[in-house]
Amino acid sequence: MSKKLRRWELASFLFAAIAGPLLHFTYQWSGENPIVAAFSAVNESTWEHMKLLFMPMFLFSLAEMAVLTEQYRNFLAVKAASILLGLLLIPTLYYTYTGIWGQSRPYLDIAVFYIALAVSHWLGLRLLQRGKLSGGALQIGALLGLWALAFLFVWFTYRPPHIALFLDPVTGAYGLGG
Repeated sequence: MSKKLRRWELASFLFAAIAGPLLHFTYQWSGENPIVAAFSAVNESTWEHMKLLFMPMFLFSLAEMAVLTEQYRNFLAVKAASILLGLLLIPTLYYTYTGIWGQSRPYLDIAVFYIALAVSHWLGLRLLQRGKLSGGALQIGALLGLWALAFLFVWFTYRPPHIALFLDPVTGAYGLGG
């Protein structure tokens, strides 16, 4: 395994492990600036917590892409798959434990984030090492898919569907108060 790849993936994990939780508070810290809302959590909905994983991983992947895509021709598809796994794990683990426990616990919410982040990075590293998900069409599809997800995370901040995934259990609001 390339030391360079391990260093980049560790840096990606650490960046997301620090930036994700900070993004939970940046909207409030900004005085509820609507521009900051695009990449920060604006409420306690599951969707907004998924954004805390997506935004740092997506942004760091853009930096990694400049350095790693020449050596790892499967980079974009692997990043898309690993990010999607992390995004799927958050609601799966959250709704499973709250269904069993009967209520949300902040320390378990934090654990869900870090478990999803760790599994996501583990999968990405394994797939990159093994050369899985290579091929030009997969890379183009992954790039388009990642940008579509970025768009949806921003769009649904301002115009969320009125379904449970987007509902703030604390205020009963969707997105920026709608």
